[in-house]
Amino acid sequence: MCDTDDRAEVSAAEALPASLKWKGEVLPLEPVEELSVLTVCDNVMDILLPDEGPAKRLPLAGMARAPMLEAPTILGGKAADVPLAQHGFSALVEVRKGGRVRRLLFDTGITPDGCAGNLRRLGQDPADIEAIVCSHGHFDHTTGLSGLIGRLGRARMPVLIHPEFWARRRLAIPGGEPFELPTTSRSALEDVGFGIIEQRQPSFLYDRSVLITGEVDRVTGFAKGFGIHQAWRGRSWEPDSLILND
Repeated sequence: MCDTDDRAEVSAAEALPASLKWKGEVLPLEPVEELSVLTVCDNVMDILLPDEGPAKRLPLAGMARAPMLEAPTILGGKAADVPLAQHGFSALVEVRKGGRVRRLLFDTGITPDGCAGNLRRLGQDPADIEAIVCSHGHFDHTTGLSGLIGRLGRARMPVLIHPEFWARRRLAIPGGEPFELPTTSRSALEDVGFGIIEQRQPSFLYDRSVLITGEVDRVTGFAKGFGIHQAWRGRSWEPDSLILND
């Protein structure tokens, strides 16, 4: 991989004007030489799965090269510190163009240290990340921001989000008490040095090499929503089945 010494010079997010109604037309992107997506956090981790097509998986033999942990019940006293599965998601996206590699983190998982810990286990340095994109505000995609504090390589790390990212939300489960989901604190993110970029419209990163879709219109039969989902709208809890910040 190419090293980047000018991490502070990250292209600002270029958004479509808010006054421009996007009607689903194709948004052209600048070509890149290579793009890779590394799964950092996911619901399942299976070291027995083989490679399949373009998907390259962590090999069982790779455990010998993984970081090691003390394991007194194992012969030799050591065990591999392999990536841990958890509910939620996080992925490291690398874009190679013109001899340069740009890195963004897409979502950060459900626990404070899950994302940072798995990046370490996968041999990735959080200091190489140039931007963070959060798909939506649910805590299983955002809590890992806590574990990245102090590990990132630049001040004012851009975090791209939807304007409704901050909304309080809960699940009104029939027959049970409503469960309010943990909500990310804007002031806490800004106080530790994250730079918040709110966009409802599609936007671009890295000189129009990467598209951030913004709010996804619910126009298909598949997009039926999540019926038990509610959002706090200032005075009361209201239905929020479509979760438009997703």
